[in-house]
Amino acid sequence: MIDRFELLLALAKERHFGRAAESCGVTQPTLSAGLKQLEEQLGVRLVERGSRFIGFTPEGERALQWARRVIGDVRAMRQEIAGMRKGLSGHLRIAAIPTAMPMLSELTTPFHAKHADVRFTLISASSNEVLRLIENLEADAGITYLDNDPLGRLKTVPLYKEGYRFLTSVDAPLGDRAKVTWEDVAQVPLCLLTPDMQNRRIVDKQLAEAGHATIPMLEANSTIALLSHVRTGKWASVVANTLADVFAFPPSIRSIPIEGPEVLHQMGLVVLDREPMTPIVAALLTEARAVAPGLTERI
Repeated sequence: MIDRFELLLALAKERHFGRAAESCGVTQPTLSAGLKQLEEQLGVRLVERGSRFIGFTPEGERALQWARRVIGDVRAMRQEIAGMRKGLSGHLRIAAIPTAMPMLSELTTPFHAKHADVRFTLISASSNEVLRLIENLEADAGITYLDNDPLGRLKTVPLYKEGYRFLTSVDAPLGDRAKVTWEDVAQVPLCLLTPDMQNRRIVDKQLAEAGHATIPMLEANSTIALLSHVRTGKWASVVANTLADVFAFPPSIRSIPIEGPEVLHQMGLVVLDREPMTPIVAALLTEARAVAPGLTERI
């Protein structure tokens, strides 16, 4: 049944029979047969079938919740038993919103110093996608906003507060200012993240409260794309302070504080609130609690 639950999780992730089979390393007939056997074991239809995948039945959605719980427990058991024999090792997948990506090294580097046999995969995703990846066991942890989207059944560790800066060329309008207001920023053509990003929705809200609609001249779902455009000196943007501080700009680019009202949003680590927790995730929580005071003080 564990193997069949894995097939069910793969189908939920891929939403396509062929891709789900490929991700599990089996043929599509083998996947279909495994799902059919699971349905027979449970005595209900789990998957809506046609010429392609349609979706899950209500019973299938419920079975999916149990499958995530069972597979999570199995993975935790395997990891804990392996750790008893050879110490902490394995694969740690962390999903983070784009503006938090520069801060991941503050967590992964000290963690790696203590647990050198753990490998990392870092995934850039929107705040909603971070939560979905964790829920579907496609990520072990996430870095996201703690005070915006509903977080549901997650354990959290606050890390730092995200503020915002206006980036522009010294020769551009507002480029000579020591500070700017949101109303000032609204007068300038901007390049911003796409609307599916929580950071963009925060910027839109602040500009709306200043009495202006957001009509960016360029949108991207990549912070690197935004910053590289700003670096040319021909574009302006509003970015998180963590991005403004970490990116190497030429002297011709200025990072200007945005004054009143001060906008700060709590960022933190999120993991599934479940027991037993995998040893790797438990160790990551411990590390996050250790580095949080230093991050809060510096950022």
